[in-house]
Amino acid sequence: MEMKRAVLVTGGAGYVGAILIPKLLNQGYHVKVLDLYTYGEDVFDGVEDKSHLEEIKGDICDQNLLKESLNGCESVIHLACISNDPTFELDPGLSRKVNFDAFEPLVRISKENNVKRFIYASTCSVYGVSDAEQVTEDHPLLPITDYNKYKGLCEPILSKYQSEHFTTVTIRPATVCGYSPRQRFDLSVNILTNHAYNNNHIKVFGGKQERPNIHIEDITDLYVMLLELPKEKIAGNIYNAGYQNRSISDIAEIVKKEVKQAFPDREEPTIETTPSDDIRSYRISSEKIKRELNFAPKHTIEDAVKDLIKAFEADKFENSLENSRYFNVKTLKQDTPKEGALN
Repeated sequence: MEMKRAVLVTGGAGYVGAILIPKLLNQGYHVKVLDLYTYGEDVFDGVEDKSHLEEIKGDICDQNLLKESLNGCESVIHLACISNDPTFELDPGLSRKVNFDAFEPLVRISKENNVKRFIYASTCSVYGVSDAEQVTEDHPLLPITDYNKYKGLCEPILSKYQSEHFTTVTIRPATVCGYSPRQRFDLSVNILTNHAYNNNHIKVFGGKQERPNIHIEDITDLYVMLLELPKEKIAGNIYNAGYQNRSISDIAEIVKKEVKQAFPDREEPTIETTPSDDIRSYRISSEKIKRELNFAPKHTIEDAVKDLIKAFEADKFENSLENSRYFNVKTLKQDTPKEGALN
């Protein structure tokens, strides 16, 4: 296979990167991963051919390291961040440094080092709370946490660097779900499946909150596609990327149904609903990305639950309810890094 040009994936050893990097390698890219490997250094042990995989254990705040890492790279996929609200709040100063302060230097250094394309993974949680039937990309950003705020504040920074020779695109992914070699069990579908499988009991906090979801296979397919599309199609654009908008209670019912179907001889999982102070609720529209880029997700929440059940049955996880490696907050409480390239 003829090798394509190199791509740097920041935070590439995280939940999404663990699925993305093998796809990029299979497509013929030389892949550089810049990550602190906070959640383990074995994430790519299952990759058979690592001849075009370059793993760089380091910090995106280190500008000299960025310059070295970007050498020869045509594209950047920026996944690195301190992910989700509880993790961000463990150390707000560090979190701002990683998620916001380090962002513009990364973009600037990328452009100065002749990177041609920069793909930024923002988040749909920048919308905060909305009762709109379908939240489109021009909806006001109403972040209710610092994590949401700083992810959103990076978007206009990236836009100002857009030029004829430096193509930028921002993706606002829905909550990702499904199996990954660097598994997370602190995301809604994954949390509920973990408890349904292991405890036969699901605890729902609130339940009425509406959340968009996207399967990990679909979001990683999108990032690969964004490297291939003509720059005129994506330059300077922002896209929502989601599939099913469902309430937390609806997701719990889906999980309950899939676990029951997988194990008909087991008692049906029970669902307990308790109050929650998490008011984030929104339903996103992904019509723009479908219309302009012809991207439509193919995998459902049901598929994600099935994939996780298969992984449980194959003993892919060790003590999934307690093992800190599956939970960002637990890991960072144990060993908060001095700097960051996390996902």
